[in-house]
Amino acid sequence: MSETARTTTDAAFEAAYEAAQTSLREGGIPIGAALARGGEVIATGHNERVQQGDPIAHGEMSALRAAGRQKSYRDTTLYTTLAPCAMCTGTIIQFKIPRVVVGEAETFPGEFDLLRSRGVEVVVLNDARCVDMMRAFQAEHPELWAEDIAE
Repeated sequence: MSETARTTTDAAFEAAYEAAQTSLREGGIPIGAALARGGEVIATGHNERVQQGDPIAHGEMSALRAAGRQKSYRDTTLYTTLAPCAMCTGTIIQFKIPRVVVGEAETFPGEFDLLRSRGVEVVVLNDARCVDMMRAFQAEHPELWAEDIAE
């Protein structure tokens, strides 16, 4: 697992974290994402499964939807507060997003092997705020969490 220390200047990761906080305030699942190009945030999104009643409205999907059509994603980085699930991993692969920066993978392991097998660079920040946020959410809402990950 590629790991790096989070820097306070990483605006795209902070945008993803703030999006997760927005979802939590709205009564949703606290997972946020941001799509960036050249260090500039193109779009953010957060898990909206609860808010929209949409089973595929994961944080990564929401950010990509907010970004709208792009000629190419090959020069972008997707930031997400939690390791991507199989569905979001498939979307990352489909659009050939070359790099994914993940807040944490302790509370959900995601699909890193699949991403890496398709040439995607995966960076895990081990951000304590993300770990704490997801642990608290999973403890307080186990049924909702199980629904989100299809268990």
